[in-house]
Amino acid sequence: MATALITGPTAGIGRAFAEKLAVEGYDLVLVARDEARLKELATELTRLHGVSCEVLAADLTEPAELASVEKRFADGPVEVLVNNAGFGQKKPFWANPIEVEEKQFDLLVRVVLRLTHAAILPMIERGSGAVINVSSVAGFFQRGTYSAHKAWVTSFSAGLAIELHAKGVAVMALCPGFVHTEFHDRMGMDKSIIPSFMWLDAADLVDAAWSDLMSGKAISIPSRRYKFLVTLGRFTPRTLITRISTTGLDGRRRS
Repeated sequence: MATALITGPTAGIGRAFAEKLAVEGYDLVLVARDEARLKELATELTRLHGVSCEVLAADLTEPAELASVEKRFADGPVEVLVNNAGFGQKKPFWANPIEVEEKQFDLLVRVVLRLTHAAILPMIERGSGAVINVSSVAGFFQRGTYSAHKAWVTSFSAGLAIELHAKGVAVMALCPGFVHTEFHDRMGMDKSIIPSFMWLDAADLVDAAWSDLMSGKAISIPSRRYKFLVTLGRFTPRTLITRISTTGLDGRRRS
């Protein structure tokens, strides 16, 4: 049975991926900091779907713990990697301690870089495998460090997709907008400022992303409304976007 490794699987998009891949018949390697929640999820997925679930409790921003997860790719075949772990900042760049900004950079960029590298080497040798890097629609707009990190994830993934296609390895950037998860709650964001039609369901999002991966897409932007938003952003003058924007797709209200 094939195996998938998912970071940040205990809630939101990560959990939806864990449930989707379990339904698809994948054994799972679940990676997050909270070991108790990981074990609870593993027990539930095994009970519901009969798949094997391996728990790796790790803080991916700690080099030694990240290295232990990287090592897992050499210990046994992993057919699918989902880089999902992440967090956002409510305050702008200059109002955050630099240590917090560095931690976000490490998790959203450095961890994605290292785990993708660790995953694709054995995938290339086997001639099969897939990497899904969870990015954001925010990466298509200039909205601070979170958007900058996600822009890198999207560009990095799209470039790798081109390079690895002939080797049988698929890479895709998933670029959602606002999704009903714990992400914005942990930021302390007032979600009422976001129109209801802008919110996506995590399970529907993952179903669409999986379909896009199977069809060979390098970038997945779920829902017509976010596809339209990205297209509009490409052709709208930056000065106009700046004037009319009061809330960034990273969830921060602008004054």
